[in-house]
Amino acid sequence: MCTSVSFKTKDHYFGRNLDYEFSYNETVTITPRHYVFNFRKMGVIKSHYAMIGMAFVQENYPLYYDATNEKGLSVAGLNFPGNATYRDFDKAKENISPFEFIPWILSQCKSIKEVRQLLKNINIFNENFSDQLPLSPLHWMISDSENTIVVETTKDGLKIYDNPVGVMTNNPTFDYHLLNLTNYMHITSNDPVNNFSNKIDLQTYSRGMGTIGLPGDLSSASRFVKAAFTKLNSITGDSESESISQFFHILASVAQQKGCCHVKNGYEYTIYSSCCNTTKGIYYYTTYENSQITGVNMFKENLESEDLVSYPLIKGQKINMLN
Repeated sequence: MCTSVSFKTKDHYFGRNLDYEFSYNETVTITPRHYVFNFRKMGVIKSHYAMIGMAFVQENYPLYYDATNEKGLSVAGLNFPGNATYRDFDKAKENISPFEFIPWILSQCKSIKEVRQLLKNINIFNENFSDQLPLSPLHWMISDSENTIVVETTKDGLKIYDNPVGVMTNNPTFDYHLLNLTNYMHITSNDPVNNFSNKIDLQTYSRGMGTIGLPGDLSSASRFVKAAFTKLNSITGDSESESISQFFHILASVAQQKGCCHVKNGYEYTIYSSCCNTTKGIYYYTTYENSQITGVNMFKENLESEDLVSYPLIKGQKINMLN
């Protein structure tokens, strides 16, 4: 399924777990400022903000799963089956197919304020990338360094939610996830207080008992609660090393292991985890087989180019042997 997170220390960080049963051989892909975007119904954009993220490049087009532009705005698309509803073409609106949504936003906007303005007349319409690549049912989390929103298009229309926790998973709709957090108001990182009865002396017998009841299963509702609690209670220094280490620990709290979630075609697992320093334009990742953090710096590429730059994922485990 998937989990995305927005996190801030001295810099801002944005990333996600991609949980699925197979990989499309995605790559870390940089789209420079003069790569030509040919939108199906919205014409051509020849000059735009550069962006970096994880993409499946098909027919020289970056099908981004998550990405950040050079201004620090980030978007992640997560699975939303049964709820995502795409519309027919509407000549009165700006028609963007779901596979175009991330580049449409990141090519033009540098803040959530600008995203909200761009979304006022959008119609997310039902057109496949190709006959071989039908649309995925998606919703999106969008963040700048100060604010986060969630965009969902359902049978009830386009919904834009403020996201005060900076976390998103999958079904149900985002308003449910926020309401569901109230069921866990008693969870605490501190030792619990005896509210059971003042007639009996109850004492803790272990550290961490304030988190009893915190979900640990792999459902999207439980991952939302677990990731939100972990992120909101995280304490870390401001250095790059401390920040990205903490970010990957947050994602690890809701990672999926092979064999624990069986689906029709095998089992779902965390194919990769990403963490982009949106302030510096550095995209970090790990894969299921390789827990070493690998980084790609967008600003070390020629951003005035017209050509995509892609880095295949390093999937083999890297072990630092000391003897």
